[in-house]
Amino acid sequence: MSRRGRVTVGVLVGVFILFTLLGWGIDAYTDYLWFSEVAKTSVYSGVLLTRLTLFLVIGAVMALIVGGNLYLAYRLRPLLRPHSAEQATLERYRMVLAPRLGLWITVLSVIIGFFAGLSAQGRWSDWMLFRNAQSFGQKDPQFNVDIGFYIFDYPLLRYLLGVGFTAVVLSVLGALAVHYIFGGVRLQGVGDRMTTAARAHLTSLVAVFVLLKAVAYVLDQRALLLEQHVSPGLYGAGYTDVHALLPAKEILAYISIVVAVAIIVFSNAVMRNLVWPGVSLALLAISAVAIGGIYPLAVQNFQVKPSLSDKERPYIERSILATRAAFGLTDTEVSEYKPTNTNPPADLAEDTSAQNVRLIDPQLVSQAFTQSQQSRGFYDFGEKLDVDRYTIDGKTQDYVVGAREINDEKLSAQQRNWLNRHTVYTHGYGLVAAPANKVCGGTGLPYFVSGFLGDSQTNTCSAPSDELEADQPRIYFGEQSTEYAIVGAPDKSTNVEFDRPQEENKDASVNYTYEGKGGVPIGSFFRRLVFAIKNTESNFLLSDRVNENSRLMYIRTPRERVEKVAPFLTIDGDPYPAVIGGRIVWILDGYTTAQTYPYSQKINLATETRDELTGTGSFALARDDVNYMRNSVKATVDAYDGTVKLYQFDDQDPVLKAWNQAFGGDLVIPKGQIPPELAAHFRYPADMFKVQRNLLTKFHVTNPQTFFNGDDFWQVPNAPDQPQTGVKQPPFYLNVKLPDQSATTFQLTSGVTPANRENMAALISASYQDGGKPKIEVLELPDQSVSAGPIQVHRLMVNNASISQQLFGLNRNGQATVLYGNLISLPLKNDILYVEPVYVKSTQANAPPLLQKVLMSYGDGSDVVLENNLTDGLKALAALGKSGNNNSGTTTTPPTTTQPGAPTGQLSPSLAAAAADVDKAIEDLRNAQKAGDFAAQGQALKALDEAMTRFQQAQGAGGGPTAGPSTAPSAAPSAAPSATAGG
Repeated sequence: MSRRGRVTVGVLVGVFILFTLLGWGIDAYTDYLWFSEVAKTSVYSGVLLTRLTLFLVIGAVMALIVGGNLYLAYRLRPLLRPHSAEQATLERYRMVLAPRLGLWITVLSVIIGFFAGLSAQGRWSDWMLFRNAQSFGQKDPQFNVDIGFYIFDYPLLRYLLGVGFTAVVLSVLGALAVHYIFGGVRLQGVGDRMTTAARAHLTSLVAVFVLLKAVAYVLDQRALLLEQHVSPGLYGAGYTDVHALLPAKEILAYISIVVAVAIIVFSNAVMRNLVWPGVSLALLAISAVAIGGIYPLAVQNFQVKPSLSDKERPYIERSILATRAAFGLTDTEVSEYKPTNTNPPADLAEDTSAQNVRLIDPQLVSQAFTQSQQSRGFYDFGEKLDVDRYTIDGKTQDYVVGAREINDEKLSAQQRNWLNRHTVYTHGYGLVAAPANKVCGGTGLPYFVSGFLGDSQTNTCSAPSDELEADQPRIYFGEQSTEYAIVGAPDKSTNVEFDRPQEENKDASVNYTYEGKGGVPIGSFFRRLVFAIKNTESNFLLSDRVNENSRLMYIRTPRERVEKVAPFLTIDGDPYPAVIGGRIVWILDGYTTAQTYPYSQKINLATETRDELTGTGSFALARDDVNYMRNSVKATVDAYDGTVKLYQFDDQDPVLKAWNQAFGGDLVIPKGQIPPELAAHFRYPADMFKVQRNLLTKFHVTNPQTFFNGDDFWQVPNAPDQPQTGVKQPPFYLNVKLPDQSATTFQLTSGVTPANRENMAALISASYQDGGKPKIEVLELPDQSVSAGPIQVHRLMVNNASISQQLFGLNRNGQATVLYGNLISLPLKNDILYVEPVYVKSTQANAPPLLQKVLMSYGDGSDVVLENNLTDGLKALAALGKSGNNNSGTTTTPPTTTQPGAPTGQLSPSLAAAAADVDKAIEDLRNAQKAGDFAAQGQALKALDEAMTRFQQAQGAGGGPTAGPSTAPSAAPSAAPSATAGG
């Protein structure tokens, strides 16, 4: 290459390195500024220094080991080499390498060390946990070693062992290549094929490899407690592992030490050749196959399999106990709940828990919030709202709440220029709330009690005054704050941020200038230049909107902020806003997790937490495999200034203690310092509950023999109105008092069914007791009873002939869509109350779903009512109880529709006959359920499906409603599309 070519290449390489380093430097600097904003620089510096240290140390060690062995191989080269064609060929390579051999070895070692350092810096979390290890106070049942060894020490030890293997293998390959090039190893010529020095060098490296293998066998013994071995499908060491594999690995460890010594002795002191070392390695391989493979296989096939349940019994028990301990299920309270299948009680309407059942579906009502409370097209409440509880006028009840934010995607083309997106539309305004069990008159809209844009309310669907008023209602940090924002102005006379519409003139707006401490100051030219480069945006330097008082807000969503401040936490997928101390605060649940808890069942977080709501207002968790999980942290993010606080919630969790100590000991605020007003809004986290509920479907069984048989397992039912989709029904927040509970409690509830069946098996609830202690309760139904599950109840209610006619009336001959909301299963004293809101969505553009009716059933599904609201429904069920009638569907009020002028009609003879067949099939199914006759139930279900098919065929053939004086249109509900939602 010419001199000019070399210069050109050098310049291009220099420019590439410059821009790469510049990008890294800018990212590091802007990260530091962000951590300074939230006053968490200890996290930034702790992680950065740990990564840098590991990069340098592991990289240097790897480079020194490999480079040292390459240099040693060169120093051990023979001075005289026999003449041969092979050596003549290699001479040209020696002439190239020898003059600059030190440079070649250094470059190769640095490259290897660089990649080793890159791999090592990603292990910063393992190192920090290792350095700050805590005791669990519990020992594994096999080796009697504290569980903290497996959580804190084992992952790093296993990684370091891998580094050792890699270093030795690279050293062997590199040394062999150098010995070959410089004549220490020959393939041709007279005499030995390997010099004494080369043989000593290479065999010593092989001996070190074998010694590392002995260490690996020791760690493999511990690893048996972390792998899936126990039948059926459980984790930990089973009978074969304990009685065959563990002794085998111990024997192999000793054999490895003997083989390592034999390799060195036979190859360098006794035989001085590679025959016996090769024989030793072969014997090690044969021993590994025979002792570590064939022998355990024989034990499994000839001792364990013939009496599998007896042999595995103690190890199944170990796995059950470990799993329940690792996921916080040890103190689960299980009690028997016996539905009596009686008529609804006469005082049902006065039951406080029944009155508190949530009707407002957080997913379906989001659009109604947006339509009623936005005032501007760019306001948005997200796809799903949240459920919380407040005490107003001495009464505590749950509310559906949503933060009014600006959705950048809904800005018009004119509004989406750089100035508007980043300096004008910077924040949302207000927390909007509505009681969860109340709607506004006959409109089907929620009854709003907070978050008003004006001082006075003339809307009949709103409270006269703000009942949850926030002193600072502005939302600069929220779930939809995905763009960066530039706030701050030289003086108050230059307000440019859109705040809210004017109360007197809705076409005009009130502007605002940010006055908080959130964001990074960017008044200096240097910082403006830095962020201009980072965001590739020249307006940071050119625009007058960026001034000496400007602050830049970035990384604004609550989950991102908490994840960055606490990178060791897994954040729950459903943050929720609350008014705390006059400010809007986002509350998030943080989990500490681990993958190496001995004998505990390993689960995938993404799989176990996925249900009907995942991806619709609820974030999906990462696909992490874990076998230990604790809700250790409650985090808050101030919606106005972005302040992030981490509160210790589980003060017994060793993993959180280790992380807190790793970052200086003051990263997490002690549990005793949690403000009571904030603690009053803590709720049991949904993702944690889903994991625990799914595990309880199996691990509620504590008897090893019963667990082995698998005849008492449960499953989480699918969405009731769309079971064919395979998505799970989500749990629901309710403020109720369940049987055996002493007071009304805000809790998560979920029903489960027997495996591969649809009837109810148990109801699981989780809540916080006094002092914030988590409590899980299971109401288990007797095996001999047959109570309808969510899917069966929904099917029975909507297929009821009288009810189906009214539901079809809501469809308005295809001009509207019927949507089924969350089906609540509420166990009361005598039986289970089922409540399912019915929404109607007009086909008109942007029409929100409106709550039109409430489907309610009690007990075995024989008592079904369809009413306008919860109170009327409870009264109607109570009236049925007083009369002693098992009705086939009743309503006390005419059905309402989304628009006036709905067509009326009555059933044709063919459709009426089909409806009668449906009624008879339902009655037969009811009787079969009461009798516990499963065969009859199957026949009745088949008859019901056939009757429904005839019903739909009659309807499609023109048997629908015809003109007439009837006030209620009639037909089958299954003709209407539906969607279930919950929250």
